[in-house]
Formats: sequence, structure tokens, C-alpha cells
Amino acid sequence: MHMKELKCPKCGNVFTVDESDYADIVNQVKTKEFQAEVDRRMKEMEDRQALQQQADSLKAEQQLQAKQLEFTQQLAAKEKELQMMQTQIDYYKDLKTRMSTKMVGETLEQHCSTQFNTTIRTLMPNAYFEKDNDASEGSKGDFIFRDKDDDFEYISVMFEMKNESDTTATKHKNEDFLKKLDEDRRKKGCEYAVLVSLLEPDNETYNTGIVDMSHRYEKMYVIRPQFFIPIITLLVQAAKKSLEYKRQLQIAQSKEVDVTNFETKLNEFRDLFGKNVKNAHDRFQDAIAAIDKSIADLQKVKDNLLKSDDHLRLANGKVDDLTIRKLTYKNPTMKAKFDEARDVAEEIK
Repeated sequence: MHMKELKCPKCGNVFTVDESDYADIVNQVKTKEFQAEVDRRMKEMEDRQALQQQADSLKAEQQLQAKQLEFTQQLAAKEKELQMMQTQIDYYKDLKTRMSTKMVGETLEQHCSTQFNTTIRTLMPNAYFEKDNDASEGSKGDFIFRDKDDDFEYISVMFEMKNESDTTATKHKNEDFLKKLDEDRRKKGCEYAVLVSLLEPDNETYNTGIVDMSHRYEKMYVIRPQFFIPIITLLVQAAKKSLEYKRQLQIAQSKEVDVTNFETKLNEFRDLFGKNVKNAHDRFQDAIAAIDKSIADLQKVKDNLLKSDDHLRLANGKVDDLTIRKLTYKNPTMKAKFDEARDVAEEIK
């Protein structure tokens, strides 16, 4: 049996063991070292997992805090907006309770006029914003807003202001005034129509902001008074961005009008020429019919003349065939007269 020598690491003594004992000792050493390595690596993994969990928890907490902060800020902004709107509503409700229906409407118009003159007028000194006093076409709006750029009108708005007292028996809705507003916009040549309204105070649709009614009537909006200045600002900005386009469109429309006038005159000439041709055609057909009738009449005359010629020819033949013998045939008296006349003629000779 092959023997192995081992040296004690503590005392330094050398001793021998057989191969089976040596293999058992080596196996014990390997198992212990392997387990130690496994334990070490497991601890490292546990430590890394713990650190990762701490990092994930910290990140999630930070994200949660950021979202909470954002939500808090949004909530504060909403609460501030609601407070402002409630302040406006309370103000107008209080104002309405202290005024007659007529005074309520006039006060809303005065409010918008004051807002325009104190805010927009300084930015657009040449803009037109006046009461619509022209009722020549049967109706009128409340205010008309127009502005120009180098004598080119790039924006125009028909405004209607509507309000009523809380004590009014018959409550109106915003949609009750949309059709008339659209008609007034068209009659006065305005591009946009805006209803400034305090009607339906509990309707959330109108309380949230600018309401686009273009699906009902072209280029129409319904707003609360607090959005009077913003709607003008938005429409003006949009119109200025498309100002050059509108200029080109106006030029194109002017050219189109010229082409349309040319086409209209051409069509009028074509229609008149067609009528003249039709009249001439009708007269021509009448003349042809008259000629055909004349030809038929002449043909009848010709046929009659031919028949008359035949009769004359027959008569002439009968004259040529006439003799004394035929005349005195079975007429002894005439025969005696002719014989007597012939005898006298002979004697004279």
C-alpha cells in the first residue's frame, strides 16, 4: 500500500497515512472549504439584495414623494381656480339679487366694455369695439369687435351678452340665443360669434372654460365673463398667424370674382346666342314649311295646267275631225242649206 506523508501545521511533526486515510482527510478539507465558499457567496448575495431593496425602496419613496408634491401643487391650483370661480359666481349672484333684469344685462355689457378698455385697448389702440346699434336688417347684437393691419381687416367678432336675475320666472338657456347670434354675425359680416353668458350657472360645461360651439354654428363660442379677455387674445393671436394667408386668400378671391364675372358674361352671351339660333332655326323651319306648301300648291297648279292641256288637245282633235258631212248627218234641213250654198257658189264661178 502506498503511504502519504503529512506535516502538522502547528507542531511541525511529519507522519504517514495510507491512501484511504489521506483521501478521507482531503475530502474533509475540500467539503469544509466548499461550504465556507458557499456561505461566503450566499452572504454576498444577501447583502447585494438588501442593498438593492434599500435602493429600490428609496427610489420608490422619492417617486412617491414627487408625485405627492405634484398632486398637492395641482390640487392647490385647482382649489385656487375654484376659489376664483366661486368668488366670481358669488359676486355676480350678489349683483343680480340687487338689480332688476334690465340692469343685470346692462351691467354685464358695462363689465365687458370696461374690461376691454382697460386691458385690450392699450395693446390694440386702433381696434374697433362698439355697441351694435344698426338694426336696419331686423336685429342687432350687443358689441362688434374689429381690428385691421394696414387697412386689411384680419379679425371681426360679434358679441352677445346674456344674463338674468335669479328671481326671473322664465329661465333661459344659452342655446336659446345661438341661432340669432349666428344670424347677426352673418348680417354684420363678422368672422366669429361669442356669447358672453351668466345663464345656467350650475352647468359644468359652461363653467369649465371656453366652450366651442362650432359643431352647431360656424366659428361660435360660449364663455363666462372671466374668459372675455382670454377669448379675444386667443382669436387675435390665431388671426395674426394666418394674416398672410388671409391676404393671399382675399387676392385669390378677387381674381376668382373676375373669372366668375367673365364666365357669367360668357354664359349670358352663350344663352342669348343659343336663343337667337333657336329662333332663327324656328323661322327657318317655318320658311321651309312655307316653301314646301308653295311647292305643293304649284304642283297642283301644274297638274291642273297639264290636265287643261290634255282637254285642249282633245278639243282640238275634235275640231280637226269636224266635217260638213258629220254636221249634216241626219239633219236634212242643214244639208239642204249647205247644198243650196254650194250650188250658188258654182254658179258664181
